[in-house]
Amino acid sequence: MDITTSDFAVAPHQHEEGQVTKAIEHYTSQVPSGTYLSLAVGSLGLSLALRLLGQKHAANFVGQWVPTILILGLYNKVVKVEGSE
Repeated sequence: MDITTSDFAVAPHQHEEGQVTKAIEHYTSQVPSGTYLSLAVGSLGLSLALRLLGQKHAANFVGQWVPTILILGLYNKVVKVEGSE
């Protein structure tokens, strides 16, 4: 048995994205990459401000947005560079 392939392997261009995925990627690809970084830094600042105002739970909630926004920005960048198919 070859360990580099399996019954579940998908050859390049064998799998096609769904229509919803294509539509989402079409619209999100129009968003500049810097927008995601700006949103992440803004969320970090808002979290810090909430923390300084004594809103610990709200600060933690907003602070958890940062990695999510950065991951969305990374996905957006990969789709722009590599394409989805």
